[in-house]
Amino acid sequence: MDMMNQKFCQSCGMPMGEGDEFYGSEANGNKNADYCNHCYENGKFTFHGTMAEMVEICVPHIVDYNPAMTAEQARQMMMQFLPTLKRWK
Repeated sequence: MDMMNQKFCQSCGMPMGEGDEFYGSEANGNKNADYCNHCYENGKFTFHGTMAEMVEICVPHIVDYNPAMTAEQARQMMMQFLPTLKRWK
């Protein structure tokens, strides 16, 4: 899947993949395609902090996945990306 068509969690920015295995859940058990299962469960957000706090949660995961990227580069990227997502607009 190319980046232009890739689906991202609208809270943390995690790539959602091609199936629904990472989708969050509604209170009735239905899948929610906007948010990942880390951010959204049983119809509620699991994280209740600020966007800046979400950035700091995401930075170590991004650096682990992209070893050539520094924490500061990951932080800057997320500070630009998160405001474009549904939860943070």
